[in-house]
Parts: sequence; C-alpha cells; structure tokens
Amino acid sequence: MKKSTIWILGIVMGLSFLSLLYLQVSYIEEMVKMRNEQFDESVKRSLYQVSKNLEYDETLRYLEKDVAETERVALSPQPVSPQVDVEGKEPQAHVSYPVSSSSSDFELKTTMMKPSGLPKAMISRKHGENNILQTSKALQEAIKNRYLHQRVLLDEVVLNILYKASDKALEDRVNFKNLDGYLKSEFVNNGIDIPYHFTVTDKDGREAYRCPDYEDKGSENSYTQILFPNDPPTKISFVKVHFPTRRDYIFDSISFMLPSLVFTLVLLITFIFTIYIAFRQKKLTEMKNDFINNMTHEFKTPISTISLAAQMLKDPAVGKSPQMFQHISGVINDETKRLRFQVEKVLQMSMFERQKATLKMTGVDANELISGVINTFTLKVEKYNGKIEANLKAEDPNIFVDEMHITNVIFNLMDNAVKYKKAEEDLLLTVTTWNEPGKLCISIADNGIGIKKENLKKVFDKFYRVHTGNLHDVKGFGLGLAYVKKIIQDHKGTIRIESELGVGSKFIIVLPLLNN
Repeated sequence: MKKSTIWILGIVMGLSFLSLLYLQVSYIEEMVKMRNEQFDESVKRSLYQVSKNLEYDETLRYLEKDVAETERVALSPQPVSPQVDVEGKEPQAHVSYPVSSSSSDFELKTTMMKPSGLPKAMISRKHGENNILQTSKALQEAIKNRYLHQRVLLDEVVLNILYKASDKALEDRVNFKNLDGYLKSEFVNNGIDIPYHFTVTDKDGREAYRCPDYEDKGSENSYTQILFPNDPPTKISFVKVHFPTRRDYIFDSISFMLPSLVFTLVLLITFIFTIYIAFRQKKLTEMKNDFINNMTHEFKTPISTISLAAQMLKDPAVGKSPQMFQHISGVINDETKRLRFQVEKVLQMSMFERQKATLKMTGVDANELISGVINTFTLKVEKYNGKIEANLKAEDPNIFVDEMHITNVIFNLMDNAVKYKKAEEDLLLTVTTWNEPGKLCISIADNGIGIKKENLKKVFDKFYRVHTGNLHDVKGFGLGLAYVKKIIQDHKGTIRIESELGVGSKFIIVLPLLNN
C-alpha cells in the first residue's frame, strides 16, 4: 500500500472517529443540561407544593379553632321567653343558636308546629303532596343555609389569616418537623430521592431554623421558596434547600453513556496506534530494502575482486613472477578479510533478537585499548590525507568490559567518521578520554558533514542510515551504530551524539570504572 493511500485512509478514519467522539460528547453535554433543567423544575414544583401544604395547615388550624369555639357556644344553655300571638293561639317555640361571634345575625331556626286535629283519614291526597313539596323545599333551604354558613366561616378564617397570622412568630406558624416531612415526601413524589439540607430564614436573612444534619457542601446551588406567598413583604419568610450529592445524581443518571464514550476513545487510540505501526512497518521495509541493496553492493565488490585475482593466477606468466604472485595473493587475502568483516556485521543482527549479548568481561586499560585501535586505523585515515589526534587524559582508565566488543565499538565510530568525511576537506579525527566521578568518558569527534537535528534521534536505530536509496557513495548496512549502542548499554554505560550539519559530529561514551 502506498504511503499516500495510508495517509488518506488515516485522515478519513481519524476524522470519522473524531466526529463520532464530538457527537457523543455533545450528546452527553445536552443530556446533562436537560437533566439539570428537569431537576430544577422538580425541586421548584416540590417547594411550591410544600408552601401550599403549610398554608393548608395554617387554614386547618384556624378552622378547627373556630369550629371548637362555635360548638362551645352552641352547647351552652340559652333562656327562652314564651310569647302569645294576637289570636290567642298556642305559641310556637323558637330556638336560636348563634353560629359564631362574627355571624350573630345568622340563626338556624327550628319551629315546632302544632299537629293537625283532623283525623288522618280525612287528609286528602292533594294535601299530602303539598306537604312533601314543602318538606323538600325546607331541606333545600337548610342545605343552602349550611353552605352560606360554611362560606361565611371560611371567609372569616381567610380574613383572620391575612390580618393576624403574619403577626405571629415564624416558629408559631410553622411546624419544622412537618416541614421536613413535606419536603421529603414532595421530593420523592417528583423523583428526587437524594439527601438534602434546608434552612428557614426571614426577609433579612436571619436564620430561624436549620436542619439537624446541615452541611454546606453543595450550598452554592441552592433553591429558595417563599413559605407564605400572601404575607406582606415586611413579614415574608423563605425556605432554602440544597443537595450535597446533586452533581453525582445528575451524572449517575447519564452514566450509561460513559462506556460508549470510553469504547470510542479506545477505538480511536487503537486506530492511531495501527496507523503508527503501519507507517513504522513501511519505514522498516524501506530501510530493509536499502540494507539489502547496500549489502549486495558490499558483497559484490570483494567477490568480484577475488574472482578476478583467481583468474589472474591461472595465467602462467603470473606464476613466473614471484612479485606479481605475492601481490595477487595479498589482494585475495585482503578482500577475503574484508568479506569476512562484512559477514560478521550482518551476523551481528542475531544479537539484536536476544535481550543481552554474551560478554567476556575483564579489566582493561581504556587508554591502551584506544591507542591500539588508533595505531591500526591510522593507515586508513592517512589514505584520505587525514590524521588522528589522541588526547588520552583519563587518570583512571581501568574499566571492566568485553575487550573485543569495546574494540569493535571504537573501530566502528572511527570508521563512521571516515565514511561521512567532507570530500573537499582533509579528515581530522580527535579521540579524547577523561574522568568523571566513578566514570570514564570517551569522545570521538570529526570534522565531517554532520547530521541534521531531526535525524540525531534515529542514528542509533537498526538499519537506519542518513542517506537512503541506491546511492552507494557511503557503504554500510545501517547496523554499526545500533550495534555500538547495544554494546554500550550492555556494559551499563551510555552513548550520545552531538552534531551540527556541515561542522561535524562527536560521539561521547560514558562507562563505569573498574572499582565501581
């Protein structure tokens, strides 16, 4: 799959996941907003009903008090004075019961009628029907009178509440225990079954009551309701309620949406990781192809030279010239060593599949080891009109290392400097050693072409080479620096690179001393 295709696929899928994630987050925010509005509406509806219940309680108390007073007056004995009508007939008895102190003009009258002296058999059917009609009208009139009485009584209670109730202390008007019960029942009726706290205050904010388990948590989102809306402004009072677990209650109601959001995030992260792996695999494939191309070129050159030398040995004239024979033999030997060295570098790949290389540790004088490498490498540097400067100033050069692998590390770094030298400038290679507390530091610096800053972190990667493609001006497999880093790490040391494009590069190795 082409890199551009992967990019397009990644962008499309990434935008799709981000859009899905945005929609889910927007939906959750909208649900939270809706749940907050529903909660607010339920609380306000509950508090309004609580205030109505308190008004009903107050009305009921006045009614009970007034009825009790009326019954007491009605049951007390009243004197009755006899009366004689103008015709001299037996008088009718009238008994009056006052209804209340404020409705003395309204009386319920009971008239004792004289029974008829005629025989029952002489009462006509028509006369009986008239009596039934009169009785029905009398009952209707009595019901009407009772209704008028109750209405007058209620009007009087309302007037008393309006003119007298607000003058009482708030503690006398409200039973706070009943208030707590009303709050709890109304909240439950409206679907709110979570802890709450409340206070009762007057218009000036003075607190008249506070629930026993009151706490301030959640009081920043409180709800206020007037207890008696009909009271005058100067006598008004409030109940203030807040819910400590309101936020948890809101989010618990939408918790079913959180798993889908988490799964979407997991899918998005998995997709990003998959795209990253795809690009990394493609890059690794490109580096391996580069490695194979360079390896083919590296192997082809010594094999061709050996083959040509072998053909020359078949020439009888070569056998007659010992000097020519020795020269050709030396070429075959050198190219064989070169080929063996390249094969060894390829075999080093197996080391990276294991967690740790097999090391034969021994005490080594680093200054002597580096001096030996410099003496061996001087001929190759002088071939390019270069030179090596050695500043081996470490006072304690003793380290506990695998001598062969550390030698290869120093040789690889020097060989790397030769490969990336400037074509128009003579090579200058500087090797320095010095001590830091408990450590030996080795620096190998050159005046080569340098490395771009964006490539510095990649130079120690396996198969990575700063130059790519089929350009063979710089030979190698991209394994040298990866091998160097692994060997230094296996010796409990560190290696870093400092480089500037066009100026040169410096590799700094830090290894623990032998006594540490």
